[in-house]
Amino acid sequence: MPDSAQPPALTAALLADLAAEGDALDALVAPLADWTVPTPAAGWTVAHQIAHLAWTDRQAVVAATDPDAFGRVLALALEKGDRLVDEGAAEGAREAPADLLERWRASRREMVAALAAVPAGTRLPWFGPPMSVASMATARLMETWAHGQDVADALGAVREPTARLRHVAHIGVRARDFAYRNRGLEPPKTEFRVVLTGPAGEEWAWGPEDAEQSVSGPALDFCLLATQRRNRADLAVVAEGPDADRWLDVAQAFAGPSGPGRAPAGRPAGRG
Repeated sequence: MPDSAQPPALTAALLADLAAEGDALDALVAPLADWTVPTPAAGWTVAHQIAHLAWTDRQAVVAATDPDAFGRVLALALEKGDRLVDEGAAEGAREAPADLLERWRASRREMVAALAAVPAGTRLPWFGPPMSVASMATARLMETWAHGQDVADALGAVREPTARLRHVAHIGVRARDFAYRNRGLEPPKTEFRVVLTGPAGEEWAWGPEDAEQSVSGPALDFCLLATQRRNRADLAVVAEGPDADRWLDVAQAFAGPSGPGRAPAGRPAGRG
């Protein structure tokens, strides 16, 4: 179903999941006394991770409420490139943790409210192609979950997987062709069948049942792979077919450069 045709009830449920994902990470960092703990992203502390989310959530608010103002942000992004994101994270990381936490909470509330108020069928400007409300919410949930994984890894915490992983997996599947092109590769001409096992043992599937190539495995592992929070060698995701196998080497659910990803367990991690 095209995003523009998504029923209001499904959009509301997606926004509720987006809010819940932020709340889950909030519960992890709120009691933390030291926000300078380094995370697997080289040079980024817990404070950088939360500051980045606060900055990006705020840009989503601007995109949903003031497209002209977002156009100025986009022009700055074209001028600075990745430096704009890094500067936003660094500036926020210098705040007192209590102030940063409250600013992030405010940006999350404003983002959900702003997206809920966008008229059906509206395309929102973004740093890549314009996005529907559903696509924007899914992307924000995916990024919140991925950076939340960085925080959890930094703190040695194990997060309980939830059904919200389906949104992360969905964007990972839908970004297949982008992942290829982002590496200068030509995407396969045909779709793959992707079958993942959710946290409660449920089956989530994408693509034609009679596809010649496929990917399968635990949904959590696929999400960790697509967000480049774990190395493929450490995950139980299986490909059938040479193109599907190649996809698992390049998969990414996020926009922008692919980055080096994570090293296999036991080896030093790179910036992701």
